Amino acid sequence: MSKRDFYEVLGVAKDVDERDLKKAFKRLAMKHHPDRNQDNPAAEEKFKEAKEAYDVLSNSQKRAAYDQFGHAGVDSSMGGGGYGGGAGGANFSDVFGDVFGDIFGGGGGGGRQRQRAYRGSDLRYNLDLSLEDAVAGTSVKIKVPTLVSCKTCSGSGSKKGSDASTCSTCGGAGQVRMQQGFFSVQQTCPHCHGQGKVITDPCGSCHGQGRVEETKTLSVKVPAGVDNGDRIRLGGEGEAGENGGPSGDLFVQVRVKPHAIFEREENNLHCAVPISMTMAALGGEIEVPTLSGRLKLKIPAETQSGKLFRLRNQGVVPVRGGAKGDLLCRVNVETPVNLTKEQKELLQQFDDTLNKGSRQHNPQSRGWVDGVKKFFDEMTQK
Repeated sequence: MSKRDFYEVLGVAKDVDERDLKKAFKRLAMKHHPDRNQDNPAAEEKFKEAKEAYDVLSNSQKRAAYDQFGHAGVDSSMGGGGYGGGAGGANFSDVFGDVFGDIFGGGGGGGRQRQRAYRGSDLRYNLDLSLEDAVAGTSVKIKVPTLVSCKTCSGSGSKKGSDASTCSTCGGAGQVRMQQGFFSVQQTCPHCHGQGKVITDPCGSCHGQGRVEETKTLSVKVPAGVDNGDRIRLGGEGEAGENGGPSGDLFVQVRVKPHAIFEREENNLHCAVPISMTMAALGGEIEVPTLSGRLKLKIPAETQSGKLFRLRNQGVVPVRGGAKGDLLCRVNVETPVNLTKEQKELLQQFDDTLNKGSRQHNPQSRGWVDGVKKFFDEMTQK
């Protein structure tokens, strides 16, 4: 089977310089590396093809022979499926160090590294608020258990007056090389976990962790209009970072407790208002509560149960801005209970007068009865 042109394999022009040649190979090696494509045999073949092309073109002598004679000019130099690193050739292990550093998270070259700093974890606090506080806004004190930098050792983890020692496994590099087949792989040191140092004399307060648990008291300013699920971010109030890394954030999750009278729906408030059947029939005026005080609600005569009345601008100003909502009052006509004998007789007399009258005093009932009669008439005609 004929081989593809090496320049075509790497996707470069014939006048490519060494830097761009290396970048092209690194890109293909990362894309087709077997460890990233364990279930794709075709990727392994492309990885080997790119390696073969780079091995030839990165060597000045082999590249000159290939440019003049093609594959025939370099096939004789093959040995055991690989190419030698003659004079003028690129340091192939340096390229692999770069590639595997990107794949496995390590750095190239194996040099000594400083301890890596880690950002602290974010924390969450559930804050229960009354509807009144959520609508108006408030300021509350909360206590949050968290990890803070150890004051005894200033976060180093070592006993005062002592320092961490260089890791004997990786020599302080934080990484070790492991041989896998024809190439070596650079991995995080299992002894120091990539830090390059180990604590031999730990701090008595934090036991070498550099952080201790502490309960902090914080003041949280709750803006007006917050609702269920809203979050308030307190930057830097999460867990302390490791090795001098920044602290995480604290997210205060708002939970509004159920209210005895009102229910919130976006920017509007809802409430149910019971009225007597006398007021529903004759009309009148009733006092209703709002979050800003009491208001009079006028009930017109002949009001039906379920009628919705809107009180403008008695709702909520949204936390992200916008128009203030309304208070929606739904009236429920209440049926009297625990009637005396006299009251029952009076109601019966009243009902008799309704039935004797020529006017339709119960339009909904009359309409429903007519609809039922029509339904059964159509059923009998089928």
